[in-house]
Amino acid sequence: MQDCYTALGIVHTHFKHLPKEFDDYVANPKPNGYQSIHTVVLGKGGKPIEVQIRTRQMHDDAELGVAAHWKYKEGTTGTMSAYEEKIAWLRKLLAWQDDITDSGEVMAELRSQVFDDRVYVFTPKGEVVDLPTGSTPLDFAYAIHSEIGHRCIGAKVSGRIVPFTYQLQMGDQIEIITQKNPNPSRDWLNPNLGFTHTAKSRTKIQAWFKKQDRDKNVPAGKELLDNELARLNLSLKQIEPYALPRYNLKNIDDLYAGIGSGDIRLNHLVNFLQNKLIKVNAEQVDQEILRHVANKSAVNSQQKNAEKGGCVIVEGVGNLMHHIARCCQPIPGDAIVGYITMGRGISIHRSDCEQFLDLQAAHPERVVESIWGENYARGFHINIRIVASDRNGLLRDITTVLANEKISVLSVSSRTDTKKQLATIDMEIELHNVESLSKILARVSKLNDVIEAKRL
Repeated sequence: MQDCYTALGIVHTHFKHLPKEFDDYVANPKPNGYQSIHTVVLGKGGKPIEVQIRTRQMHDDAELGVAAHWKYKEGTTGTMSAYEEKIAWLRKLLAWQDDITDSGEVMAELRSQVFDDRVYVFTPKGEVVDLPTGSTPLDFAYAIHSEIGHRCIGAKVSGRIVPFTYQLQMGDQIEIITQKNPNPSRDWLNPNLGFTHTAKSRTKIQAWFKKQDRDKNVPAGKELLDNELARLNLSLKQIEPYALPRYNLKNIDDLYAGIGSGDIRLNHLVNFLQNKLIKVNAEQVDQEILRHVANKSAVNSQQKNAEKGGCVIVEGVGNLMHHIARCCQPIPGDAIVGYITMGRGISIHRSDCEQFLDLQAAHPERVVESIWGENYARGFHINIRIVASDRNGLLRDITTVLANEKISVLSVSSRTDTKKQLATIDMEIELHNVESLSKILARVSKLNDVIEAKRL
């Protein structure tokens, strides 16, 4: 009994404890005779950890008596004590980690095994198998033995054939159907397909493929990668400079072998390549524009005259893509300026645009001179706001003015202040230049009860 308090002193010396969570059932046993010291300490990251201290005799009394503390708390069954089950599980985990090289998978499995809910199922002989919730028949097979998993070709739950994607339920009795020779599928490694749930199962499958002849893994991996590249409309030449350094590989056959064996997850590789190529393409466009701007002194008047046929002339960048910024919606007649974006060409802003002024302050080297060209026959979208005393027929009168001027209305929204009897109408319209805008605003302002008409 004294050893219990000695152990308690050691625990409290090394960890901060929570006094309110301390119970001494050794000095004050429960009415049913249960004896144990319970304390809660703070572990790594401030996570509370419950510690129970008792002698072997106290533990046996608890297990065989009414309390059965571990069993009523965790819901376990069977002849093996909960304490022994925990030790057996930890030994399995230690043995399993010798088979893998990725410490991240160990931690992922540990989190799954310790903190997630569990499901308890039975073998045909009635033995209990403890698995994480979400486990499949293949997870069950690999939990029994690696060879059972490798040779699995089907499964029965309570006598009924089920697919490999079936999620085991509490109390299911599982019978694994096997063939003579091992033949796992590479599809079992893909978590998105749902054949396996635990990293432990996938690790055993990967280990099997590793042992197979490299000559088989290379063509198998090549077929998988070629199919995925075809789906994404990518070529091997595009991805090779990024895929090989990503996995520290010497040649493309090493990549094929890694995919074929399952060491390289194809979905992880594809996600990496897509993000990388998007970034590279954006940087290439950005650098192309900056090179043009750096050489803008070479642009002579003859080139400028040739460019005047365009809608916008951006100093020194030729025909590189540009677009009208939606934040300020410039139209011909406005003073404009260009800003080199990251991968989206040049955005054209009004020179007094607040967003542009912020960008200019942060990156002045990306600002380029711009003027309107002579060919801007297309319409431009503009937002306007009209404030007026609320009355019947107000919106009709406004739209009549716009229709008479052949102005297209793209969208309308309105709100009314009932206390002040004021209506605010926001419109997106299409027109060709500042002169047209000024004319429209002037005509709308002359309508009865209109207080203000302005551009946003």
